[in-house]
Amino acid sequence: MDDLDALARQQLDEARASAHGRSARLFLHDDRLRQTVIALVEGAALDEHNAPPAASLQVLRGRVRLTGAGGGQELMAGQVAMTPRERHGLLALEDSAVLLTAVMEIPAGARPSTLTGTDRR
Repeated sequence: MDDLDALARQQLDEARASAHGRSARLFLHDDRLRQTVIALVEGAALDEHNAPPAASLQVLRGRVRLTGAGGGQELMAGQVAMTPRERHGLLALEDSAVLLTAVMEIPAGARPSTLTGTDRR
């Protein structure tokens, strides 16, 4: 079992040492499920990219802005949000570490719920 606090500290140290100001570690990969700790120094960004079928972003440390259509959403340590389903990016408003939980494929007929994460039919 991984210690998220230790992973966040380690990734932030690596991001601070990186010329690009970011670092990531995929620490759980089980079939369709992936969990990654991503660290960004203040002002660093993940450029706009396509969204997986379902994902959430939990801020472990710092403050970030999910960018994209509609101007984006600001999140701070302790907050969690679903990632936009359209193209989006991530900007660090201060040194930050986030936990990205992504489902890379959703079985046919299943539909993620915005309320509970379960299939509501």
